[in-house]
Amino acid sequence: MYFQTGGDITGPLAEFYENYVAENIDCFGISPEFSRGLYEMERRFSEGERQSPKYFKNHVTGPVTMGLGRVDENKRAVYYNDVFRDVIVKGTEMKARWLLRRFKFLGCDQICFVDEPILSAFGSSTYVSVDRSDVIKCLSDVFHAIHKEEALAGAHCCGNTEWTILIDAGVDIISFDAYQYGETIGYYPDQIMRFLGQGGVLAWGIVPCSEAIDKETSQSLVERLEQYVDRLAGKGIDKDLIWAKCLVTPSCGTGSMQQDSAKKVLTLLREVSQHLRQQVPDSK
Repeated sequence: MYFQTGGDITGPLAEFYENYVAENIDCFGISPEFSRGLYEMERRFSEGERQSPKYFKNHVTGPVTMGLGRVDENKRAVYYNDVFRDVIVKGTEMKARWLLRRFKFLGCDQICFVDEPILSAFGSSTYVSVDRSDVIKCLSDVFHAIHKEEALAGAHCCGNTEWTILIDAGVDIISFDAYQYGETIGYYPDQIMRFLGQGGVLAWGIVPCSEAIDKETSQSLVERLEQYVDRLAGKGIDKDLIWAKCLVTPSCGTGSMQQDSAKKVLTLLREVSQHLRQQVPDSK
């Protein structure tokens, strides 16, 4: 049976679909064998070892990255098969909803990020046949599912991409590697201005998750971010608005880093945040 989840469903079909999701969502859960950390985090919160945060963030692999990274028996990416692509999109929707419901007991606002590293290759000769409207539709469906759980939808790409794709798909937060690609967000000043003006947020990944972390300090990273913000403001976007809609994050995940380096990333991130809060009162 086919469920059109990307748009608004009304009437008896809407009730049937919601009942279907409620009854079957655990089928899309992540097992402890594949994510011990997820269950350990849940245990610590549920047993009171950690206070509930103001926001809780989780993430799923995006449908475009998943679809282009898996091949069929003919070694062709399953993304190019309409049926397989639809399965991946709907599976991603359900996994995101499972995660959000799993941590609803925290009682705080939640953010679900859709990780799409492969978007950095969008428009290249390798993926010249990937249609922009199809990418937007895939992402829009997943963002819509996240919104149905009353959560914010974020998207992360650790390289340069056409950032307006995410905006057109209805994302709430754009997360990008600002350390290496901080200037690229300014390639689309009009769209970014509208995005921020309508409540969108830029998550500047200014703390590098690479060997570069060894040569940086919190002050050097603050100065680097301020330069990027100044350049974006120079495109006609109000600087106060940029800071008001600013998050600071690592440039990417720290899972592949040595433990000491990963700790340094998070330590510098905290220090950068503290610097900005002192220097820029409206920054977040």
